[in-house]
Amino acid sequence: MKRHLVSAADLTRDDALLILDTAEELTRVADRPIKKLPTLRGRTVVNLFFEDSTRTRISFEAAAKRLSADVINFSAKGSSVSKGESLKDTALTLEAMGADAVVIRHHDSGAPHRLATSGWIGGCVVNAGDGTHEHPTQALLDAFTLRRRLADGPRRGIGADLSGRRVTIVGDILHSRVARSNIHLLTTLGAEVTVVAPPTLLPVGIERWPCEVSYDLDAVLPKSDAVMMLRVQRERMNAAFFPTEREYARRYGLHGGRMARMPAHALVMHPGPMNRGMEITAEVADSPRCTAVEQVAGGVSVRMAVLYLLLGGAEPAVSTPRTEETQ
Repeated sequence: MKRHLVSAADLTRDDALLILDTAEELTRVADRPIKKLPTLRGRTVVNLFFEDSTRTRISFEAAAKRLSADVINFSAKGSSVSKGESLKDTALTLEAMGADAVVIRHHDSGAPHRLATSGWIGGCVVNAGDGTHEHPTQALLDAFTLRRRLADGPRRGIGADLSGRRVTIVGDILHSRVARSNIHLLTTLGAEVTVVAPPTLLPVGIERWPCEVSYDLDAVLPKSDAVMMLRVQRERMNAAFFPTEREYARRYGLHGGRMARMPAHALVMHPGPMNRGMEITAEVADSPRCTAVEQVAGGVSVRMAVLYLLLGGAEPAVSTPRTEETQ
């Protein structure tokens, strides 16, 4: 792996499988009475969040603490950033405090790359979402969930990729960093990705992306192994991208009738937060086929794996209990 995790496009197939296999091993920690490992004891992880977040921030915090790292949560609100402090000066302050890793979420696309290449930070940088650009750990946890449910392998898909699986991503592709990272990672792992959206919610140049494009959700559903529904990001919109919410839900929303057209094994995914009644109905969101909660749970293990591989030593992430013969 590289020193930083800024983009899903930076991950080779072997890199991605290493992270996913490590995450699978780390899920065993959640079954222990004490859910902690000493792997990153003495290391400091800073969660540097310039945008609001619930799942991602808490997930990274839980992951670092389960690896025994010291965690500093930094929010732009109530900090010197609100007084006009630049990203550079904030980064230099964190470096002076001895940050070994900085997990950054920023409203500007490219901010994590700037932090990783500037020399302001001596530790590693993990992109927790930047503007409309990327969200690589979300793509990893989505792949982790897909592999556990769909991939063939000796133990929940360990060592397996997603070759031949067909994943459909539906909704606001234009503003979605989750879609971009998933398209990169899922195709790296061998999946076939199709995006479905109104023409107004597709980015310019998408024909050069490694995915198929469709405008007809009903035609794609019967051929999908997993359908990932995306939230319409109104906070990033400055114009009308579709006539009405009702019209959007009618053409691109997933309801019980549409879910019934999917193959019996097919999954419904959502990165959260959901707009129930718009891109997904309550009936679908609460069905056993929806993996939204499972994705959140897997996210802690995946982020533990990322932090371990970037900061940890050569020791195994999870030690094997000694047998009587080895004691």
